[in-house]
Amino acid sequence: MSLKKRYLKDKPACKVTFRLEKAAAPSARTVHLVGDFNNWDEQAKPMKKSKNGDFTATLKLDAGVEYQFRYLIDGEKWENDWKADKYAPSHFPGIDNSVITT
Repeated sequence: MSLKKRYLKDKPACKVTFRLEKAAAPSARTVHLVGDFNNWDEQAKPMKKSKNGDFTATLKLDAGVEYQFRYLIDGEKWENDWKADKYAPSHFPGIDNSVITT
């Protein structure tokens, strides 16, 4: 898993590429990127599966903001990004969300 950030020069925004590696979900058919940036809508941002089995999605996010997020695998299993900037407690006891700071 990884996060790649690219800040835009012409506006206060950051293009972020989210990657869920095949090793984290080897038999996944679908993965959705779910978080603050899409009101935790489980269907809002399907990720694209590459030939090597990784899933990716790119979003343009406002710079200077923290966003909590998770990956939803096959509509059933939640996974955090192992390389998130940090983690924050979710409203579910004992479960943390991944956090990206732009």
